[in-house]
Amino acid sequence: MFQTDLLIGGQSLAASSLAVFERRNPTTGEVATRAAAATSEDADRAIAAAQAAFPEWAAMAPGARRALLLRAAEAMEARRNQFIECGVTEAGGSPVWYGFNVMLAANMLREAASMTTQIAGEVIPSDVPGSLALGVRQPCGVVLGIAPWNAPVILGTRAVAMPLACGNTVVLKASEMCPALHRLIGTVFEDAGFPAGVVNVITNAPQDAPQLVERLIAHPAVKRVNFTGSTHVGRIIAQLAARHLKPVLLELGGKNPIVVLDDADLDAAVEGCAFSAFFNQGQICMSADRIIVDRKIAPAFLEKFAAKTASLKAAASDAPLAGMVDPAAAARVAKMVDDAIEKGASVLPAKPAVDGNIMQPALIDNVTPEMLAYQEESFRPIVSILRFDTDEEAIRLANDSEYGLSSAVFSRDIGRAMAVAQRIESGICHINGPTVHDEAQMPFGGVKGSGYGRFGGRAAIAEFTDLRWITIQTGPRHYPI
Repeated sequence: MFQTDLLIGGQSLAASSLAVFERRNPTTGEVATRAAAATSEDADRAIAAAQAAFPEWAAMAPGARRALLLRAAEAMEARRNQFIECGVTEAGGSPVWYGFNVMLAANMLREAASMTTQIAGEVIPSDVPGSLALGVRQPCGVVLGIAPWNAPVILGTRAVAMPLACGNTVVLKASEMCPALHRLIGTVFEDAGFPAGVVNVITNAPQDAPQLVERLIAHPAVKRVNFTGSTHVGRIIAQLAARHLKPVLLELGGKNPIVVLDDADLDAAVEGCAFSAFFNQGQICMSADRIIVDRKIAPAFLEKFAAKTASLKAAASDAPLAGMVDPAAAARVAKMVDDAIEKGASVLPAKPAVDGNIMQPALIDNVTPEMLAYQEESFRPIVSILRFDTDEEAIRLANDSEYGLSSAVFSRDIGRAMAVAQRIESGICHINGPTVHDEAQMPFGGVKGSGYGRFGGRAAIAEFTDLRWITIQTGPRHYPI
């Protein structure tokens, strides 16, 4: 069992009330973590520590910030096995998944390190004689990051990496589902030698989340908010941020489509669809939720896809697919499958078996708009099959969702695929590749109900800096009075 305290101002502290909460292993039901249950006073302390550390951190030379971020990447890789142990115990995924998390998160830190010298401004032509006008990007202050459980090392690190590179200090609010893992991210920055207060991590009991988040967002010292999670909670975060006029970056849910055109390489499409739909039990914001396939090739495609799906097994051990985050998640998606069957759908290769938090993958064919599987994000190892007759119909089906995060198109005709990709309403689209694809330097984010703003590389600089207009009068200036 893991014991987890708060990280505030460089110190590992119990909650001010001494309260704790428990996170249970989703497979065994045993206590996985006993974590500090932060209070509103603890939230204030964490923000105060970040605020106190901000002037020195913002003034630090970019090369010095770069060196610390590079050390953090090395420190994260050094704790790889601890991250894997925490992830499997708290959130139920596979060791391979959490190992991948560490690899990509470390690369995010390296990419952030490279950005410290790229926070550039511009000289803007002025109509005033002798006026040198500058657009200058500066750190904005304390940044609040709120991260989820499903890709915990990646998304917890992403919540703080670019804010730090831009010269801000941070408070990371950990997920209640993986408090020890998110607290370990804070330990990585301690290992790397970051100044006290630059990175703070707080954990909280699930029932305290609404009050705590509101307190964090409302604090005058918090200048930016970033949140990754469900669209439902994202709307609440956006409303709170708007109330206090705080800019917020939201990366939310997705019902991500893959369009398989009639000239696609079917073997490549099947491999891409299976990875997109079932990796980490479909519990990735980019997971494919809908496969939209040309009617002419649907029988051949489904035969291959069903065979591939049957070869993938979920189990608590290190199987190709591991367990889900909790038994309730498996029960919810089982009801979605039952709803589809009752309304006329068929399931391939068979109705998925459920055992606690373990659910076998499946395809739901003949899905229609009145089914929950058509309407709702599943976030589970099931994927809907839809058919189309024309490219125009494929685009309409792909866009028939409130979400718009990731998408993919499979075709041998790149010009045709590009024409379809450009009309799909999503922040991300991959041609002849999976919907599940992330790289540290890419502008990651969605449209519509999948949020707004972009994480990653240069795109994130605009999210985590203030753009200021500064002028220098280099000669005499005429005034009308």
